[in-house]
Amino acid sequence: MASIKQAFVLGAGLGTRLRPLTEDLPKPLVPIFHKPLITFALDHLIDIGIRNIFINTHRLPEAFAKAFPKNSYAGTLLTFVHEPVLLDTGGGIKNIETQLGGEPFITYSGDVLTDIRLQPLIEEHFNRGNDVTLALRKTGLGSAIAFRENQVVDISNRYGIPGEYDFANIAVWSPSVFARIPPKQKISFIPILGDWIAQGGKIGGVVLEQGKWFNLGSRAEYFDVHRVISKDGWRPSQVKAADWWAPVHPSAVVDPSAQIRGCSVIGKDCSVGGGVLLQDTILWPGAQIASKSELIGCIVRAQKTVSGPHRNIDI
Repeated sequence: MASIKQAFVLGAGLGTRLRPLTEDLPKPLVPIFHKPLITFALDHLIDIGIRNIFINTHRLPEAFAKAFPKNSYAGTLLTFVHEPVLLDTGGGIKNIETQLGGEPFITYSGDVLTDIRLQPLIEEHFNRGNDVTLALRKTGLGSAIAFRENQVVDISNRYGIPGEYDFANIAVWSPSVFARIPPKQKISFIPILGDWIAQGGKIGGVVLEQGKWFNLGSRAEYFDVHRVISKDGWRPSQVKAADWWAPVHPSAVVDPSAQIRGCSVIGKDCSVGGGVLLQDTILWPGAQIASKSELIGCIVRAQKTVSGPHRNIDI
């Protein structure tokens, strides 16, 4: 069975679409129930045998240091590479050329939550001798990838070939990509792949329609993920942690008279006072809810104190 031992997780985005939730926390660290979003990607990669993971950062790098104080996760080494100036996806790959060396690697966006099977992507990459192999899917967000006879033949209609698939933000790369990316420049890998196609590069793909796939680009999508976990009982098989989906974290203190309704989550070290109503509301770690407060459709960020009635807002 073909295998890859190293991965690059993209964690340096600005998270603008999720503001104000990302004002104090990088998007990859936003909690999903009781797990930071990026840890689902890490679980996925570790599950297929990845043993060395690089993560780029930009905003609030100290938050990553706090979340992973020993630079490891589940016994796997994490190497954080800070980008004071954003380099985009292609520039980010080039920036860690020395660390990745001459071995193939997988890239995985740190704001994606999915349980699609990764092994078929790796097998396809090696079996066809591809330079790059993209995970493809009809996500409903875009259809920029034209895919014909196991090869990507156009991206973003650059050569007039209509696309039907979206890039699922996971890919396998051969080290030959490094020669094609200019150093110390902010550049997406999309134009790099577009040029490579015209020059005979083997840009392959695998359509992975089974399983769930979420790109948390909005408040509504953030709630959708929680509903799928809470109401549908979705549990990605690669996640080994126990009870991460519990509605109430064991460390939270909830007054017996509080009413917890709908898809509500009470995070680590939260406090919920007497007579409180929480309905379809998510409390991040350390949130303090005063007695007789009423929150419906709200997200309360970490360490915030709330009192009174609130509806459909982020606090």
